[in-house]
Amino acid sequence: MANLTLQSTYILASGFRIPVVGFGVYQTARAATEAVVLKAFETGYRHVDSARAYRNEGPTADAIKKSGIPRSDLFFTTKIRTSEMGYGPSKRALESSFKETGLDYFDLVLIHAPYGGREARLGTWRALVEAQKAGKIRSIGVSNYGVHHLEELDEYIKSGGGGEISVGQWEIHPWLAREDIVDWCRKHNVVVEAYSPLVQGVRANEPVLTALTKKYNKSFAQVLVRWSLQKGLVPLPKTATHSRVGPNIDIFDFELNEEDMKMLETGEYAPVCWDPVKSFD
Repeated sequence: MANLTLQSTYILASGFRIPVVGFGVYQTARAATEAVVLKAFETGYRHVDSARAYRNEGPTADAIKKSGIPRSDLFFTTKIRTSEMGYGPSKRALESSFKETGLDYFDLVLIHAPYGGREARLGTWRALVEAQKAGKIRSIGVSNYGVHHLEELDEYIKSGGGGEISVGQWEIHPWLAREDIVDWCRKHNVVVEAYSPLVQGVRANEPVLTALTKKYNKSFAQVLVRWSLQKGLVPLPKTATHSRVGPNIDIFDFELNEEDMKMLETGEYAPVCWDPVKSFD
């Protein structure tokens, strides 16, 4: 763990590599996205997480093209939104995303949430597998799936549906550790991404964080991103404030010890975002 850097990567089930930290652009205004993503690239990020629902795929891609960094060194994620579930709608969504971004391929496409029912979920997966086989998408995965949704998809894949779940993305932090989901993913070679790793700042003054920030002379954000990294997750810290882009990932010069990590085992289940994992449709 101590040897990781911002340029370190994990190998996915697809055979491609994913950087160990990504830059999130959820709720980043379209007009502000290009500049802040360029700032992230200047800081050292090589991984950016967008989505069709965020309405900023285009300016994110513009930053990729204007960065001067080889496309092969950058990792771009987008997601199929809930209103586009099903084989046909998802194929059209992908076509729209390629037109919007002007990119030749996407590094990762996720199903944003498990809504719409079994037929729609598996239809969307089939569209992603087809695009992957055509070389338009390198890796595919899911977001906000419960274990029951993961089992459904795993059964479909094993019965001939094709593809592999390379990545799963969830809201994960010390107040929402999702140990059942993370354990499932570990057993099935699925890399786990953590969105809202900073808990949107609402836990900044928790006594446990205050103690650790003083101990390591680090911000609450740095402690939380470090926690995520040490859990083997791929954290996706988000900020639209340029001055915070670099500090948020100044996390490679310290390590939380075992006692610190235990202090952050809260046992709480307290989402700050939506929670589609509970869906049973």
